[in-house]
Amino acid sequence: MINNTPKVSIILPTYNRAYIVERAIRSILDQTYNDFELIIVDDGSTDNTEEIIKELQQKDKRIQYIKLDTNKGAAAARNVGIRSAKGQYIAFQDSDDEWLPEKLEKQMKIIETVTEEVGVVYTDMLLINKDNQITYWNSPSIKYGDIINSKTHDYQVLGLGIQSTLIKNKSIDYFDETFYRFIDLEYFIRLSKKVIFIHINEPLVKYHITDGISCDFHSLFIARKKLFKKYYNELRKDKKFIANQYFEMGYALFVCKHFKYANKFFLKAINTSPINIKFWLIFLSTIFKINYYKTIRIYGEIQFIKRNETSKCKLKLWGGAFFLLLRGQSINKFLDIE
Repeated sequence: MINNTPKVSIILPTYNRAYIVERAIRSILDQTYNDFELIIVDDGSTDNTEEIIKELQQKDKRIQYIKLDTNKGAAAARNVGIRSAKGQYIAFQDSDDEWLPEKLEKQMKIIETVTEEVGVVYTDMLLINKDNQITYWNSPSIKYGDIINSKTHDYQVLGLGIQSTLIKNKSIDYFDETFYRFIDLEYFIRLSKKVIFIHINEPLVKYHITDGISCDFHSLFIARKKLFKKYYNELRKDKKFIANQYFEMGYALFVCKHFKYANKFFLKAINTSPINIKFWLIFLSTIFKINYYKTIRIYGEIQFIKRNETSKCKLKLWGGAFFLLLRGQSINKFLDIE
């Protein structure tokens, strides 16, 4: 008896992406590894997405098409796909991104030979902006059981693209549908506490940077706060992490020009970690109305000098920076970077 069950189930949610979704689909159909089903979940599109997908479906029977009556969001659409998946392994793709042809093949060679404890194999990515400029994205290293990256004092899975992962079906969880943003981040936090992640240090995904929720800083603040509340009891002992979360929430509010509320979060960050110079610098820049983006640039310059100069020079540098901030003058001149 022939087994027609595919080895891999690929889930691709889409919403009103008729103008671009075919590129993502073709990058999947062109994989050198072809034992898969492609489950496309149309999250209530009102454009001609259905027409495009059904035309492709006629040419390739590996495509399954599910259309939802209403727009329910990426988490719900992915969960619909998970419930329909038959494969031993599950991969996710976004409707505006591309896979390189050998992505699945290289991941399958690893995931089929590793121990039971391994649940995820993921890759690096190529970030492509609207001007077609390409940047290598090195995905984070993920330690089993950890939530925090001790160097960044942020979530260790931050920066892991869902479209770069291949996951064992028995390890799979459902996405939290109460999240509007950080859906993948919250998902990987849970998964990293259950299984081992293996990193392929090779870019096998093209991530296209487009306008959308990832550019919405108001939703970023809401998601940061929601995630913070969900995992607070597990993470509250790490003061540096807590302080950094306050700072990141303040940053999101500042970009949205909610300056009063941003400063409240910057002060919470300072109260939690009083010796963090970055917190003070950004907070003082808002108080004395120094351009935020210039301050970020200045901070980057200072960090570089900190790594390359003596302690005495560092002290002089920071002292001079704060003196100019308090006087409301430009630090750029002090660093000679104007």
